[in-house]
Amino acid sequence: MAERKSFDAIVVGGGSVGVPSAYYLSERGLRTLVIDRRPAVGQGENKAAIGGVRATHSDAAKILLCMRSLEVLRGWKETHGDEIGWKPGGYCFPVYSEEMETKLRGLFPLQHRYGLENDWIDPDAVDELVPGINRDGLRGATYSPGDGQVSPLLLPVVLMRHAQRRGAELRVNERVTGYLVEGGAIRGVVTERGTYHAPRVVLATGADAREHGKLLGLEIPVTPDSHEAGITAPVEHFIKPLVVDMRQGPEGKTVNFYFGQNHEGQIIFCYTPKELFVGQDREPLSEFLPILAARMISLVPRLRHLLVRRVWRGCYPMTPDGVPIIANPREVQGLTLAVGMCGQGFMLGVGVGQEVASLAVDGRPLLPPEAAHAVRFDDADWADGKTEALK
Repeated sequence: MAERKSFDAIVVGGGSVGVPSAYYLSERGLRTLVIDRRPAVGQGENKAAIGGVRATHSDAAKILLCMRSLEVLRGWKETHGDEIGWKPGGYCFPVYSEEMETKLRGLFPLQHRYGLENDWIDPDAVDELVPGINRDGLRGATYSPGDGQVSPLLLPVVLMRHAQRRGAELRVNERVTGYLVEGGAIRGVVTERGTYHAPRVVLATGADAREHGKLLGLEIPVTPDSHEAGITAPVEHFIKPLVVDMRQGPEGKTVNFYFGQNHEGQIIFCYTPKELFVGQDREPLSEFLPILAARMISLVPRLRHLLVRRVWRGCYPMTPDGVPIIANPREVQGLTLAVGMCGQGFMLGVGVGQEVASLAVDGRPLLPPEAAHAVRFDDADWADGKTEALK
């Protein structure tokens, strides 16, 4: 049988956003091709994620997109039978200062308006969720019980397998070298191995978005910076939620750190460096574990006996305003951008995949106007000065 060269849609990028996009495009009946330069799906920034999926955000677009992701992921195993490592338990933000309490409580009206269950709990309730948490100065916490965790290793494989059952195809170890654009409309994709034709192309290339934009004649303002994470040996389950600590640490190096216990009992953790490491350098740093360990132990002293198995770094593809770009640009008809997830591509992915399918097939977003406006491309606040915004 001759290799197929024509498709209804091509997705460039087989990661946290590209695979869900292919899943929902194939669900809509489109013959879909996924192309990735790596040897398998989920091998880019996706596998660097720690697996948290939360809708506790501060803008309508992310809230709604993640609520959609959660709706699908919570019931995935019951509906489809596949193990994706779902662990319920929510997200908990412990608070030790009046300033942070005011800030987090101030988000409740917006979050509640869009149906998110996130409320204030007292120190005793926090201690039940995170046994042994440091009670000195603990004012309480915000807690969103509907959030949870999923395996970043299992989910993309499962979603791609379902997409393939609907006729989607996958090309790996294949680098995109160009795009076919005729008369202002996308016509296909050129790779090292050949040319594939389609009237719809989805760009979901994560940290590589800027380079692909150049091939398309677009300035896509995505600048990656790297963050480090790690995982321990498994222990008996005792932490229910994924915990986000936003205290200012004495080392002056971190803005916040977060950790949770996954479905296998391992503690998985990450932190945001105060001084960002711009670029795609993924080499682990010697400073990470000492800083992270001190922060974790100061919050939950009983964690001091954990055995760390490995650490790694991954990239946050950042936009100037910290909001993803999910849009059909006017410059290239038939092209859908799904880039700049700002380190939240894994939790946003399923919701974004639904959005991509609607944009690519119907030409309109699923998000309400006020939320869709935030993830635009052509009319974004930084659109007239993209270069300056990235300096």
